[in-house]
Amino acid sequence: MRKITNEELHRPSVDEFATMGRIPVVVVLDNVRSAQNIGAFFRTGDAFAIEQVALCGITATPPSRDIHKSALGAELTVGWEYFPTTAECVEKLKSQGYKILAIEQVEGAVMLDELQIDPQQRYALIFGNEVEGVDQAVVDMCDGAIEIPQVGTKHSVNVSVAGGIVMWEFFTALKHLVQKG
Repeated sequence: MRKITNEELHRPSVDEFATMGRIPVVVVLDNVRSAQNIGAFFRTGDAFAIEQVALCGITATPPSRDIHKSALGAELTVGWEYFPTTAECVEKLKSQGYKILAIEQVEGAVMLDELQIDPQQRYALIFGNEVEGVDQAVVDMCDGAIEIPQVGTKHSVNVSVAGGIVMWEFFTALKHLVQKG
């Protein structure tokens, strides 16, 4: 096997990417404290062509050297918006018709591998703080919750890893909606 060069990957330019379609997913970061985790969400969001990242509460915003360390420029290709509170963000997204789903271990959560993703629906996926998770008041505002199945001794995975796992599932279900511009 030979490694493929970056040129052979035929990735779109920044301008081409700006005109491409997106999967109907907004990632909402509820008080995520690590700038490197935030950057990882931007980079994964770019890879899977999400609509945007909503940065809420204490979540840092670009421009940021620490976000850029893991985003590697994706903070410039994925749209983002800042909200002082996650509740304000959720209210806005609900008014725009998004189905709001917390990525959290809560009563009644649907296991990710059992989730039915509707290609006609727009989704907002809320990821929480590295220690506290998604705030309970925000969970109360959600239409539902998704839990990532796990069998190890730890109760969770890193928030940006959770983001990659969940965004991948939505991308595989919705990638047919992404059209090159």
